[in-house]
Amino acid sequence: MSVPLTRLVRECDRLLRPAAFTDWEGARNGLQVANRGRVRRLAAAVDASLATVELALGAGADLLLVHHGLFWSPRVPWTGATHRLLRRLIEGDLAVYSAHLPLDAHPRLGNNAQLCAALGLRRPQPFFECKGRCIGLRVVTRLPRAELMTRLRRAVDGEVKLIPAGPAMCRRIGVVTGGAGTELARAAAEGVDTFVTGEGPHWTFALAEELGVNVFYAGHYATETFGVKALAAHLARKFRLPWTFLDHPSGL
Repeated sequence: MSVPLTRLVRECDRLLRPAAFTDWEGARNGLQVANRGRVRRLAAAVDASLATVELALGAGADLLLVHHGLFWSPRVPWTGATHRLLRRLIEGDLAVYSAHLPLDAHPRLGNNAQLCAALGLRRPQPFFECKGRCIGLRVVTRLPRAELMTRLRRAVDGEVKLIPAGPAMCRRIGVVTGGAGTELARAAAEGVDTFVTGEGPHWTFALAEELGVNVFYAGHYATETFGVKALAAHLARKFRLPWTFLDHPSGL
């Protein structure tokens, strides 16, 4: 069975509304690379790169869904690694659809919504504005810090770094996947006593102590696997297509 690429793109655009978002320069939300027009198998990955393109082609995919797309920096001239990447995309007839902030912010399929669900955090509310839109989620609860650590390790299937500078009983938890550690002060100003994100710089250790906020760093990559998986699973159900997740962790 195959589905027209245009139908899949329309569904992604309907769900994620990429045109409604201002994003970082180079994010280029939406269809980044077309193919000859048909899709039989989906693949999902956090990052679009030569390595994940090779994995997608090896899996027999016709459409690669990613969170971090191809165009964060100019890909000119078309030589070296860029030429190899473009050649493999065209030869393999592989389309690429990217969703950055739109996939962070989606209330059901988004990275933050999916991570909150995996952590058992109920009734999350919008939190943490970025580029004019709230992309994170905040939860009012009573959850021991140690229990949150256990749940987070299980959710990301890996180690988590903790700055235990806040209360042992977490009451206001903010979740922003990816690299939001540099915005710790802003998160604290929005009233959270515990901040869950992917990564942050060294100086946030002292800042967390000064602010009295727990900070969990669960990995930029690890916290952003959730959205592309959820999007691919949704498309697979709706269009009856097989899909696979291409795990290519950065360790960061």
